Amino acid sequence: MENNFFKNIEKKTGVNMNEIMELANSLQNANFKDEKTVRQVIKRVSQIANKKVPKELEDQIVKSIVNDGKQLDMGTISKMLNQKKK
Repeated sequence: MENNFFKNIEKKTGVNMNEIMELANSLQNANFKDEKTVRQVIKRVSQIANKKVPKELEDQIVKSIVNDGKQLDMGTISKMLNQKKK
């Protein structure tokens, strides 16, 4: 089941599953109350997806996670990648 989840993300985004796993591992101990950390994660997702994240969107994501307490998990990352494809 988990493997299908990652294969679906890979199929939808064109992102290598190994890069997704590396990103997921890096998120495990990340401090998402720290704006700098959140911005680094956003930049990493952007690099992996080969998509530019406009400053406005980056600011919205940071606010949503740091200030509003939303969680950043693989589902959230997947939604971020899919939003940028549109």
